[in-house]
Order: sequence, then C-alpha cells, then structure tokens
Amino acid sequence: MITGLYAALVAIVFIALSARVILFRRAHQIGLGDHGNKSLMKRMRAQANCAEYAPFGLLLMALVELQNGYALLLHLIGVTLLAGRMVHGYGFSTSPPIMVMRQTGMMLTLTSYLLSILALIFLVF
Repeated sequence: MITGLYAALVAIVFIALSARVILFRRAHQIGLGDHGNKSLMKRMRAQANCAEYAPFGLLLMALVELQNGYALLLHLIGVTLLAGRMVHGYGFSTSPPIMVMRQTGMMLTLTSYLLSILALIFLVF
C-alpha cells in the first residue's frame, strides 16, 4: 500500500516536530503550557499544524488508492504532501519564522489535497 509508505514518512516528520517541542521544554524547564515563550509557541503550533493537516491529506490519498488510482499519481500526491509538511514545519518553527517556507509548505499541502480531490472525482467516472 503506497499510502502506508507516506503515512510512515509523514509520521517521522511529526516525530521530529514533536522532538523539537520536547527538547525545548526540557532545555527551558517548561512542563505545561508555553509560559509565554514565543519560540515554544511556534514549535507547538508547527507540531499541531502537522497534526491538523497531515491526517486529512493521508485520508484523501488512501481514498485515491482504494479507487485504484495510478501508482505514479499516488507517489506524486505523497511526495507533495510530505514535502509540504516538511517545508512548513521547518519554516514555521524557526525563530524568526521563514515565511516563504511556511507559505510554500501550505501550498504544497493544499496541492496534494487538490490532486487527491481531482483524482477522486475523475476515478468515479
């Protein structure tokens, strides 16, 4: 299952974003909340953003695969989603944020959604 490969790779991105939060908390002895620390807030939002957008992208991709979507198309969707989550996560969580990376990451993520949506509509007919 091609979607499984990309789910695993996106999960690695999520683990990396989570590790950035955990390591920052340990280094600054922040147990709960963010204590108003803007760097921690950015890291937390980068992690949360991945948790918000990645599952839906993977769900759409899985639906394309269940509709017998072409392997090349599935890899295109998966690479686009993975790249989007990596670029956005890094650009969002740096201090200061790298806005062009945030924007590019979101565009790649939404492009993967659009590719999946179009494939699902096309595969129904």
